[in-house]
Amino acid sequence: MSTAKIAISIKEEQLDKLDRMVNSKVFPNRSKAIQEAVEEKLSRINRSRLARECAKLDPGFEKALAEEGFSQEIEEWPKY
Repeated sequence: MSTAKIAISIKEEQLDKLDRMVNSKVFPNRSKAIQEAVEEKLSRINRSRLARECAKLDPGFEKALAEEGFSQEIEEWPKY
């Protein structure tokens, strides 16, 4: 995947903490630390969006939909 160079503004206190983590070898450099932070945040947003969408589902309707035709199909299943 290609990368793009950007300029960002960050609070000095945050930058100091970031630099301490880089100096402690938690991250190899600032860029990697910021890339991982952004990726983690985007992942959390996607998971919370999925959770919000799942909360909109009607469990009764979903169960009925999943079981639709199930009773007819079970006779076609192989016996074990």
